[in-house]
Amino acid sequence: MTTPVQSTATERIPFARTTISDEAQQAVAKVLSSGWVTTGPEVAAFERDFAAWLGAEHAVAVASCSAALELSLRSLRLPPGSPVLSSTITFCGAVNAILHAGLRPVLVDVHPETLMPDADTTAAAVRRSGAPAAMVALHFAGHPAPVEALADAAGLPLDRVVEDAAHAVGTRVGDRAVGTISAATCFSFYATKNLPIGEGGMVTTGDAAIADYVRRSRLHGMSRDAWKRYLPGSSWRYSVDEAGLKANMTDVQAAIGRAQMGHFAGWQARRSEIVARYDRALAQVPGIGLPARPAEGGHAWHLYVIRVLPSFPLSRDQLIAHLHARGIDCSVHFIPMHTQPYLGRILGDEVDPGRFPAAETAFEQIVSLPLYPALGDEQVDRTCAAIAEAATHGNGAPVGNGGADENGQHR
Repeated sequence: MTTPVQSTATERIPFARTTISDEAQQAVAKVLSSGWVTTGPEVAAFERDFAAWLGAEHAVAVASCSAALELSLRSLRLPPGSPVLSSTITFCGAVNAILHAGLRPVLVDVHPETLMPDADTTAAAVRRSGAPAAMVALHFAGHPAPVEALADAAGLPLDRVVEDAAHAVGTRVGDRAVGTISAATCFSFYATKNLPIGEGGMVTTGDAAIADYVRRSRLHGMSRDAWKRYLPGSSWRYSVDEAGLKANMTDVQAAIGRAQMGHFAGWQARRSEIVARYDRALAQVPGIGLPARPAEGGHAWHLYVIRVLPSFPLSRDQLIAHLHARGIDCSVHFIPMHTQPYLGRILGDEVDPGRFPAAETAFEQIVSLPLYPALGDEQVDRTCAAIAEAATHGNGAPVGNGGADENGQHR
């Protein structure tokens, strides 16, 4: 397990801190000395390891989760402009992937507690916009999405569902690992994720045709990658049957990922300890709502998202300023997509704010607190103490320096 960082009261607490294990650093040095650093044997080994770990039939490594989503959607061979459901509370890359695949996003409101679409909001989107051709189901913050219930509400078979599991390495839906349920599941290995590489993504699927499509399309649509072409006795010939992307993973990235997997269980255990510590302290703070818990399955705890309720004396933005002034960095996940100007230009009145009341209410309240394996207990306690302090301010709560004088001492 990662040893938590020890800090002083004046040291900043970053929102995220990436841990690259000693084993991963050694694995990179080995790859660099091998003379082969792009897509090659390490990528193939990482794909085998990841598939076996999840119990998936196929895993294909790509450059990012955004690329994974786009290629997975393309693999469904939907007619251009087909409607695809997506949560409005999601990262812009997920909706961009729908657009880049030549499809049309249909945004869905969320459940006010889980911050994800549920069967009711999904059915409402279908009634409003018509039958969808596919769905991107997001596992928000590591909380499992009810994939089968969402598909039923949308009138879709599971082979028309692509899961956005950027937050969900380690999440379980019921007794099934995320990555083994739908047509394709897309993971992220970005620097802040639970299995951090720095950049990179993975598609898992039980469909050999989808795996083959993603494998070819991640490298311009070529039938054979460089490693296969340049093996002793191999031919330099290849074919390109359709346009692809430049979205391959390198052996350097794959070597990091393989080594990091050995630390994943310990890192997840530490995340759970931090969550429990946050829970104990923040449950005592009036006006703070704790993250939702799944009724079944397993939460991966990628994010710890609290709610700043109307009864709290500070607004969400004031609380963030208060924490920032005390050296504590936070974030917000996410700005609802229906408020983004470019989607307004594309979708017109389909993104009328009145259609997403739960997302709009939640957005004004949510704050993501620091959560990563290297976060120390005293850092968690300091964060919770600062939130509890803010709860005592009452009307006219300070912002900016949050009531600290020029030497950082609280008045």
